[in-house]
Amino acid sequence: MGRIRRFLVVIVPVTFLAVLALAQGPVASTEVHEIQMTAKKYEFNPNVITVKKGERVKLIITALDRDHGFKLEAFGIDQKLKKGDATTIEFTADKTGTFEFKCSEFCGFGHGKMKGKLVVEEQ
Repeated sequence: MGRIRRFLVVIVPVTFLAVLALAQGPVASTEVHEIQMTAKKYEFNPNVITVKKGERVKLIITALDRDHGFKLEAFGIDQKLKKGDATTIEFTADKTGTFEFKCSEFCGFGHGKMKGKLVVEEQ
């Protein structure tokens, strides 16, 4: 009877937790994908960023000529970029697709063209 009880107390909960973890899908990567960017009148460089789903993304953006903004609506990001300061933005790329980012601080007549794309691919 002792063996059966030990089995039920130890093995069954461990098995349950393992099945639960598998059902939730792959675990997000703990490595950070770091990308250096610049923002200047009227462009981001690079203006296309490609990452893998589940990656932790760290954007380091420096506004070169004046204050700008960085808005990536799909991931709830809207960050002011102060001229000359490196601004760090971190998020997890937890959904696949192509998502637009843009300048969110009016920076002149070409402001509406200051855009880019984040491409999140399957692993």
